[in-house]
Amino acid sequence: MKQYSISQLAKKFGLSRSTLLHYDSVDLLKPTLRTDANYRVYTQKDSERLQRICSLRSTGISLEDIRHIIDSDNTAVAGILQKRIDQINTEMQKLRLQQNVIIKLLGDDELLKSTKIITKAVWVGLLQSAGLDENGMRKWHMEFERSMPEGHQDFLESLGLHAEEINDIRKWSQNTA
Repeated sequence: MKQYSISQLAKKFGLSRSTLLHYDSVDLLKPTLRTDANYRVYTQKDSERLQRICSLRSTGISLEDIRHIIDSDNTAVAGILQKRIDQINTEMQKLRLQQNVIIKLLGDDELLKSTKIITKAVWVGLLQSAGLDENGMRKWHMEFERSMPEGHQDFLESLGLHAEEINDIRKWSQNTA
């Protein structure tokens, strides 16, 4: 059976020794064994648990939620991860709004080219370049709204549109007649 010292396991995952000590102190990753000198000894099973911890940690969820996921019967996983997706979406929306405000404050439209912002004007121009007329663009919005309503909302927000314009677009996009 493969065994690891705390330093070996930390190195394997690119973590600090103190991180593993912290995981031990919060009962997230306890070593399976202790030597006679009370040194921590981790097994392959511990390594696999740490792999799962690292994977979940990369999503940005809390150590408490990670412990809950790992120690549960997996019924909590979907709910916790969905909650994190919602948090990320909210954070991204706030960051896009901040980005738009900064560009407007600087008054430098050239900055749009170096950012990942797509404005309404740029998007309409791309659709027109692709051969879509006003009717084609309406159909595009209707299909987006039908297949991914939340994604459509997020996309419209990313264009920097005001809430009233977004509501108008989504309202007529829902009209399938």
